[in-house]
Amino acid sequence: MLGTSMVIGDGVLTPCISVLSAVGGIKEATDAMTEDMIVWISIAILICLFMAQRFGTDKVGYSFAPIICVWFTLIGGIGVYNFFKFDPTVIKAINPKYIVDYFQRSKKEAWVSLGGVVLAITGTEALFADVGHFTVRSIQISMCTVTYPALILAYTGQASFLRKNETLVSDTFFKSIPGSLYWPMFVVAVAAAIIASQAMISGTFSIIQQSLSLGCFPRVKIVHTSAKYEGQVYIPEVNYLLMLACIGVTFGFRTTGKIGNAYGIAVVFVMTLTSSLVVLVMIMIWKTNILFIIAYVLVIGSVEFVYLSSVLYKFDQGGYLPLAFAAVLMTVMYVWNNVYRKKYYFELDHKISLERLKEIAANTNLCRVPGLAMFYSELVHGIPPIFEHYVENVPALHSVLVFVSIKSLPISKVAAEERFLFRRAEPKELNVFRCIVRYGYTDIRNEQDSFEWTLVERLKEFIKENIWLSHVLVTDGKTAKRGEEPSNGDDQINRRATQVEEDCHETVEREISIVDKACQAGIVHLIGESEVIASKEAGIGKRILINYAYNFLKKNLRQSEKVFEIPHRRMLKVGMTYEL
Repeated sequence: MLGTSMVIGDGVLTPCISVLSAVGGIKEATDAMTEDMIVWISIAILICLFMAQRFGTDKVGYSFAPIICVWFTLIGGIGVYNFFKFDPTVIKAINPKYIVDYFQRSKKEAWVSLGGVVLAITGTEALFADVGHFTVRSIQISMCTVTYPALILAYTGQASFLRKNETLVSDTFFKSIPGSLYWPMFVVAVAAAIIASQAMISGTFSIIQQSLSLGCFPRVKIVHTSAKYEGQVYIPEVNYLLMLACIGVTFGFRTTGKIGNAYGIAVVFVMTLTSSLVVLVMIMIWKTNILFIIAYVLVIGSVEFVYLSSVLYKFDQGGYLPLAFAAVLMTVMYVWNNVYRKKYYFELDHKISLERLKEIAANTNLCRVPGLAMFYSELVHGIPPIFEHYVENVPALHSVLVFVSIKSLPISKVAAEERFLFRRAEPKELNVFRCIVRYGYTDIRNEQDSFEWTLVERLKEFIKENIWLSHVLVTDGKTAKRGEEPSNGDDQINRRATQVEEDCHETVEREISIVDKACQAGIVHLIGESEVIASKEAGIGKRILINYAYNFLKKNLRQSEKVFEIPHRRMLKVGMTYEL
């Protein structure tokens, strides 16, 4: 949760610092441009950027690669130009002796400067977002052959420029651009800043989508903006919150210096947490040799610890911002996940047994009405207690009842033929079914095909398969299932097999006709809306967590029918209060 929260915080800071630093370059062209004007121009660009998120990046994404290629070509070329023009002797900086001398000479100042050095590698912590659109190999190739060489050339050229212009440290980038290339470079820089912001915003949407799939984030609407690329999603609520946060940070901090302090802490925290999780993967999944794990922790961990200690030095100079973001987001995620699990376990402990279901069905006061009812519940195993509450208050049961649980699995895709899992409740005369609908976190729900139509068709297939598997021919102590040839070819066995097959056909037709008639009578969607309150024996902390924090989130966030896109005219909510 901490890592996810820090990435979301990174998604707020990246657009701010990228756009503000790019727009700030216009000061080199005119002295009339004030700091307030730069801030307002940056805010206007950010608003346009977030307002365009609903259209997705699929339609304009084809222009991203050429712009970024031009960007890397320009900064690399300008770096080479400055290197030869000003001071080629900076190549001696590759000798590690100079960094040792620097730390011996500057001591504390050198350690503090590492907080600025870390900004040179920002962006690499967001590579996970690109994995949703590209292969790992393509990212490795582009990083090693284009991005890294261009950055090394750019920073080497700027170092050479600073050797002759030591007073221009704060505006090195735009000051080092040759005059004839200033405006083209300014336009490309703004475009690249927007693209970098877009990548981080998309990464934020992606990680929230996966957190939602794992039950670690409150319900929000996921909109897939591309039919071709499954990883491109848009979350309206999160988008507007990010926009407001970016506007607030840009207007409040106003300069890239303070935002940079916050940005550095967010980036290094994400990198450190990623490395920590890699250690777990090495131990639990890769089964790596313990010596390699220790070496990894000592080398990578020590480097990241030094950088982390450096950026934390500027905690009071804006560095507190990402930690504040993380604290708020972690609180929201913890409250939601904690109560969500408590509620699920409550339903699991109080689920209706098969014996109790038979008693309910045998109740003479319960009447069956024509129609098919889909009862939505979070419970995977068994029938939720809210069903009994419904029957007690509305003593009527539809002719066909399907308990539906929609679950997101921690895998990328679920095969279409494995998506619907059915099970029939006994006795069969009740026509009560359990259905688990499984989605991966990159699966797209086909909006062209009705969900209820697909579920009904799969239900019919299940009924057919279930009837054929349940009919066996027992003769002379042997069994012959459908499709098997009798072993002795006896006519009597053949006649019995034929009779059983005819009975199967009749049973299948009768069962399918029941489902068809129920669908023709009408399909009703029953939503189990359970309210949760803390039990009387609960302590003050648990009361605050459940009665106030969780219920506040639930009331102000998207409801179930909006997530499932259930038609309102055929929807009925069934409420019940759980004491946790």
